[in-house]
Amino acid sequence: MGPGRRLRLSRLSRGARPAAQPVQRRGEAGVSLAPRLDRLRARFEALGIDGMLVTAPPNRRWISGFTGSAGVVLVLQDEARFATDSRYWEQVGQQCPGFRLVKVTGANTGVAPGVLEGLEGIRLGFEPAHLTVAAHQEWLRAIEELPAHSRPRLIPAPRAIEDLRMVKEPAEIDSLTRAVLLGDEAFRHALERIEPGITERQAAWLIEEYALTHGAESMSFGTIVGGGAHGALPHWRASDAVLEAGTGVVIDMGVVVDGYCSDLTRTIFLGKPTSEFARVYDIVLTAQTMAEERIEAGMLGRDGHAVAMEVIAAAGHREHFGHGLGHGVGLEIHEDPRLAPAGDIPLQDGHVVTVEPGIYLPGWGAVRIEDQCVMEDGRLRPISTAPKF
Repeated sequence: MGPGRRLRLSRLSRGARPAAQPVQRRGEAGVSLAPRLDRLRARFEALGIDGMLVTAPPNRRWISGFTGSAGVVLVLQDEARFATDSRYWEQVGQQCPGFRLVKVTGANTGVAPGVLEGLEGIRLGFEPAHLTVAAHQEWLRAIEELPAHSRPRLIPAPRAIEDLRMVKEPAEIDSLTRAVLLGDEAFRHALERIEPGITERQAAWLIEEYALTHGAESMSFGTIVGGGAHGALPHWRASDAVLEAGTGVVIDMGVVVDGYCSDLTRTIFLGKPTSEFARVYDIVLTAQTMAEERIEAGMLGRDGHAVAMEVIAAAGHREHFGHGLGHGVGLEIHEDPRLAPAGDIPLQDGHVVTVEPGIYLPGWGAVRIEDQCVMEDGRLRPISTAPKF
């Protein structure tokens, strides 16, 4: 690809494009689980429980270190148990030090009656947002089969672990940073190769192929490449549509490293940017810059959203920015806290959030720009280094 095409792609760049930095690879982040267990146990009294049944995969991984796909965790004041089938017995021994293995035999339905032994009628918390009605009924049936004096009582314990996961530990921030930097590398790699005539799906594969051969465990989600009018559909998926010269392209992507997600959006233009594209881009970039500079610890998520909305509304595009400004990122691509009109969680150090304003014009396209940021010393620090245009 000749240098002329790359010059046209970067015509709106603010400063020179930084050289891609190599991402240091390593295995599963080493984290001590004991403090996490202690923090959960410290919440038992407020939650009105004596123990906690953990079934949601991200919460199970966070509290136990287990990376497999099947298992139930029980946390009591004086012990922690992990129930799973024979596929994972050795893995639990390697990844979950201090957890007592409860071996499940036969079909693994997600309900492990053996983990309930000896609970003597305790109040057992469960995750109401993650347990289906059918699974809840199965647990109740398993409890009914126990001797009457030892049946625990199931108590809803909403957000028992999610609230703890919001504030990221240093090792988690390190994993998130490495995911972001790898995502930045993949974007730069694709940027040099995206040109008119290739399809959205081919552009997405440029990103995914690089990420998956340079250390990513997986993509955070299906890569979004929206050329032209497709960009106005915020969660468009890459299709066989051909990218055309003289149009904008919204690229939203992320990778997973050590189980932690990255989330990046950039909007590029194929050819010399039109005055309309440049105008809309500058509004969105100003909104993002203002938000990243003004959001601080103690603000509610809704107040952070309002900073960007004020800029976009002043430019006459209030109705063209319909989603929240951002969301938390961690073991899941969308977590709390939310920077959105309904966001009522005060921001604090250790929160990792996206800042992603956008303007969506049906039939024309869109501009969205997204950074992943960490709250440190009361201010947002962008982790993302991918070039903006």
